[in-house]
Amino acid sequence: MQLPLHTLLSLLAVGPTLVTAHATLISLSIAGQDQGKGADKYIRAPATNDPIRDLTSPNIICNTNGGKPAPSFVKAAAGDKLTMRWWHYNPDDPNDYPLDPSHKGALLTYVAPYTTGDGQGGIWTKIAEDGFEGGKWATEKLIANNGNVEVTLPSALAAGRYLVRQEIVALHQADFAGNDPAHPGRGAELYPGCAQVEVTGDGGKKPDQGFDFNKGYKYDDKGLHFNIYVPFDSYTPPGPRPWKG
Repeated sequence: MQLPLHTLLSLLAVGPTLVTAHATLISLSIAGQDQGKGADKYIRAPATNDPIRDLTSPNIICNTNGGKPAPSFVKAAAGDKLTMRWWHYNPDDPNDYPLDPSHKGALLTYVAPYTTGDGQGGIWTKIAEDGFEGGKWATEKLIANNGNVEVTLPSALAAGRYLVRQEIVALHQADFAGNDPAHPGRGAELYPGCAQVEVTGDGGKKPDQGFDFNKGYKYDDKGLHFNIYVPFDSYTPPGPRPWKG
């Protein structure tokens, strides 16, 4: 049987990097101030850097350690710029890297009122998204910026404790839907990371989109089932459009 050209291209593109190209959220800077390594301090660090593919699992929210609160918070004012850093394994290793270039896709950022639980339910609001613009994927910008992704907390955000969730939506295997029984192991790869942030400088407005990942992310969503190996005009990330307050 002869495979379609786009399938051959996708297999060639991802074949060498399936095991080695993963990433996790490792640290934050707030208004230019490095908050230090965050794993199990203010970031709910997962057990591995493997992707999440099961959209029905609570792990798509804050990853495999999402239900275990970190012991502390970092502080940021409403309107502050957050720099969230991603890495494959070890940023101190000169031979390591943030993310394999084959993992093209989007970067999305959400907030929810702080919970000691795993983040399930309609509590999330998207505050930023970056997909494909100017001929570049958001993940290409992440790599060029040494693993760093800048987002701005909405100035309208009410003071309080929040989970700030950022995810990489890697589309290198998303030419097939993630629940396609004929192509097991395919589909979009999600790399979520959750940081615990205490927001000051009360903007007065509570995020109110009420987004639920387990209900809102669908296998046939065009933001999650998308072929990057054929010509396309545009890409719309999954989830709601960002809240501005």
